[in-house]
This record gives sequence, structure tokens and C-alpha cells, in this order.
Amino acid sequence: MSAELSTRNALVFGASGLVGRTLIRSLVAARADVTAAVRSVESGIRLVRWLQERGVTQSISVVLVDFETPELLPGGPAAFAHITEIHNCAGSFRFGMSAEEARRANVGIVEKLVDFAAELPRLQRLLHISGYRVGGQDPAAVPWSDEHRAAVYAELGGYEASKVESDAIFQARAAERGVPWTIINPATVIGDSVTGESDQHIGIASTIEQVWAGTATALPAGSSTFVPVLTVDYMTSFMAAAAIDPDAAGQAYWILDDRTPPLTELLVHAGRHLGAQVPKLRIPVGVIKRLPQWVTGADPETLGFLSSDRYPTGPAVALAARHGVTMPDVRTSLERWVDYMAAHRFGTAKGGDRRFIDAGGVRTFELGASDARRLILPGLPVNADTWADVAAGIGARAVDLPGLGLSGGMGIRDWGRWLPAVLGEEPAEIIGHSIGAAAAVTAADRFPERVESLTLVAPFFLQSPAGAGTRLRPLVRGVLRRASASALSRRLTGSEASADRLTSSAQDLRRGRARAVAEHLAQAGSERWRAELREALGRYDGPVRIVTGSDDPLDPRLAAALAARPNVEIVTVPGAGHHPQLTHREALVGQFAGSRAALPG
Repeated sequence: MSAELSTRNALVFGASGLVGRTLIRSLVAARADVTAAVRSVESGIRLVRWLQERGVTQSISVVLVDFETPELLPGGPAAFAHITEIHNCAGSFRFGMSAEEARRANVGIVEKLVDFAAELPRLQRLLHISGYRVGGQDPAAVPWSDEHRAAVYAELGGYEASKVESDAIFQARAAERGVPWTIINPATVIGDSVTGESDQHIGIASTIEQVWAGTATALPAGSSTFVPVLTVDYMTSFMAAAAIDPDAAGQAYWILDDRTPPLTELLVHAGRHLGAQVPKLRIPVGVIKRLPQWVTGADPETLGFLSSDRYPTGPAVALAARHGVTMPDVRTSLERWVDYMAAHRFGTAKGGDRRFIDAGGVRTFELGASDARRLILPGLPVNADTWADVAAGIGARAVDLPGLGLSGGMGIRDWGRWLPAVLGEEPAEIIGHSIGAAAAVTAADRFPERVESLTLVAPFFLQSPAGAGTRLRPLVRGVLRRASASALSRRLTGSEASADRLTSSAQDLRRGRARAVAEHLAQAGSERWRAELREALGRYDGPVRIVTGSDDPLDPRLAAALAARPNVEIVTVPGAGHHPQLTHREALVGQFAGSRAALPG
């Protein structure tokens, strides 16, 4: 970058967090040189990788910060004389902290950063993130008396009280040291407006998770409770603009989306978008605040955010307009955010290759590379997550069938419109497991031009029929709904060794998928359907590979007939049962990893 274009030299504290790393993208887009202050080498490596994966090609400097040392950064202020702006995204956003812990994390950092900034000769702005509920404190009240501090922390709790105190101290100390400052008072920060990406799952996100998981029994009543939201990319674009706006010096800005729906409407909209059963019971906010925590399931510190207050957003709107920073549509942003959180199971499922797609009008969950031409269709009663390791090992994508796992839809009746959409236009290699094998054969029979080859894992219609108990839908539904991951592992594999890999499947069953699984199991017991699937397989003349476990064999008569066909290969995995993806992943990867040309036919 030329000297003419590198007049902005930004130092970002808290650079590895959601706001910090997104801010770096905004600063790079604004043609600033960036130095990222992180607390460990590992977090610096992760930050650089994250930026590169999202298209940031500009090199950034990474330095280690230690808030416990006098010099803060290696070499102290003298080593950072070129810095023109500092963005403070550091601190701790966590409820339940003690007063001492919260003050050390939030107040102490502010004091040290102001002192550090005062020693920088080229500094034009120190920008600090406060909060929409805590901003606007009186710096003249600093220093607080011990009695006042104790009262504030007792009333608000550690996190919010520390942000209130740090807001006042930041203004007072910056004025004392002659540091030009700007304060940002953001609303609840949600995911990126385009991708929905976020890794923060507290506050309103945890309430949405309860609605999604079916553990919420009631929602706040009324239409006045206002918990505003703000997409992280809008926030950081605003910060990048405010840091160089002359009129922003010495000003605090409340940035939030005034079009945010009232809280109850927001939660209902999010729940319905996710296909969750939204609670019908409504409880007044005043009553919620008086209920014990074991009833509400809410951290007491979050209850202060249940308010009808509105905020002075006019100056922020004007600054954004001056710099061409446009607020994205709030409902679209909310939907993308909750999609991202649900696809990543609210932080418990890692990896970026997880998303919802529209397949023939069916909201469909997909993991793995979106352009992969190998497609895995999972079986019952598990979900696509149980195939994630295999999919990664062979470069495939896995999808939850309609009505199962995280996908929407009604079930088998959707296959006619869903299958061609999920297959795509180019011929695909389909790997179908159990009920997924039925979907694979159906696809090959109806859309043979889109199917390059079939791999059928434990195809139920080529095995001996299951017991009559699988057709007792209420019984099956009840058993599955109450099954823990350990119990599910014992039932499916004979041991608890696969419990960790079945945690999400057990969660899905509790969320309501037990009914759909019971319906599919009952359909799988239909001899007429089984015969139709066998006939459809017989009509397919492309390459077919059938993989079964030695403990879960094919019907001997059917196996003999299939083995006589030139386009069919039968593979047995020693020691495996009906779910080899759980117990014999490496063996499956080895079987599937070969090229398509290596398949028979």
C-alpha cells in the first residue's frame, strides 16, 4: 500500500472477537492499515485464518496484549507511534461475573487503554464500545464512592454495572489526559447481515435457542418491550466511519435498528422461521422479573434489558448517512442470523460448511462443500451430523431428508419435488443410508440422468423386515422422544461409545422429530413399498455398490440375485451393524474415497 493511501493506521484491541474481527474487515475495506492486538499466539493464528477465509488479502500486523503488564504491548507506546486510531473492542461480555471480576475485565482495561493512547503522538481518535443500556454516564461523578459502586453493582449485576462504570471513567480519564474520543453504544449485536455469522449465544440468542429447542414454556406478553438489534457488519462499518469523522470527536452514538420488532413479535417470528413450536402462553414482563430463575430459565442480569425504553438514534443516523453506511433490513438480517445459529446448533456444532438451502420449496439443512457432487442421504433415527466425518473424509455433502433432522417439510411426500432440487443439474454420486437408500433409489428411478452412481448403506428394503414393534407409532414416538444420547447409542450400536456423536440426533428427537421418525419407520415396514423399491433398483443400470455390516446382512435370497448383476458390487464391513457411520467411519471413508471410475459398470 502506498504512503498516500496508508494514512490510517488502526490498532484494534479485542481483535479476535466477533466485533473485532469484523471491524478489521471494515477497516481494510476503508483502506486502513491494521494492527490486531490479541491475547495469545493461537488466537492470532485463528484470526488471520478467519480473515483469509473471508477474502481479506491485505496483510495485518498481529501483536500480543497483556493487560496485566505496565507497557500493555511489546515496546510500549513508543513502538506504536504511527497509530492514528484505536478501537477498543476488548472486555468481557458475560453474565454472572462477580463485581471484582467484571471491574478487572471492563473497567481496568479502559483505564489502561486511555493511558496508553495518551502517549501516542499521531493519535486522532480513541473509539470505545459501551452499550445502549449503559451509555450516557456522567463523567463528573468520577471517582465513584465505595457506597455508590456497591449499590450499582448490587442492582445491575457485575457485567452491566462494570459497563456503566467504565463508560463514566472512559469519558473522565480521556478528558483528563487530552485524548480525543468517541463512544459507540450498540444494541444487541446479531450476526452478519449477509451470512448471519455470529458466535455469541447469550442474551436474546439464548432465548431463541430455548424456543428452537422446545424448552421455552412462555414468552413475554405485550407489544412494548423493545430489545433492539444491530448487525455486526453495520456496527463495524459505522465504527470505521466514526473514527475519522471530525464531528464525532467527544460524542457518544446510540446505534441500533429502530425497526426492530417488539420482543414478543421478534421471538415469534424467529421461532416460526425455524419451524419451531412457539409457546402460546404469554407472561407480563413485570411478572417475569419477579419469578425465580429456576422458573424463567433466564439469568437475572438479562431481565433489565426487558424494557420499553427508546433511545436517541438521530445523531448516529445522520453520521451513517454522511458516510453512506446503510442499515440492512432487520427481518431479513434476523432470519439469516437465526439460520446460522440453528445450522451450527447454537455454538455446539463447529465448522463453516453448514447451512440451510431451499430445495424444491423445502427448507433443507446441508453440511459439507456446497458444490460437492457426492451426496449423502442419512437414515433413521439419526441426522446428517452423524455423517459429518465421513462427508469430510470423502469430499461429500450430507443433507437431512424432508421432515427429519434440521430440515423442514412433511417427509416422504416431499421427495418428488425435493430430490431433483437437492441433486442439482450435474450427475451426482448418491450415498443413501437406510431410509436414505430408499430416497437414493427413488432419485435414480425418476431422474436417472442426474444420478451417476448409487451407494446403498444398510438398505432396509433388501434386508429382512423389522419387527412389528416399529409400526406402533405412538410407542416408537414416545421411546425416541425420551431417549438420551447414551440410550440412543446403546439401541443403535450396542454400546455407549457413540453417545457424543448422537447428542444432536437425540436433541432433534426431543424437538419433535420423534413423530416424523416414527412415521418413516412405519412406512419402511410396508412390504408394498419395499417391493417397489426393489423393482426400481432393478431398473437402474448404472453402477451400484451395496455396503452392509456383517452384523446387519442382506436377505440371502436378495443378496444372491443382486450379486449376479454385472453393475452391482456388494461390500461387507466386518463387525459393523446398521449404523457403520458411527462405529466404522474409517472403513466407510476407505470404501467411498475411490474415484467414480473405479466403481463397477
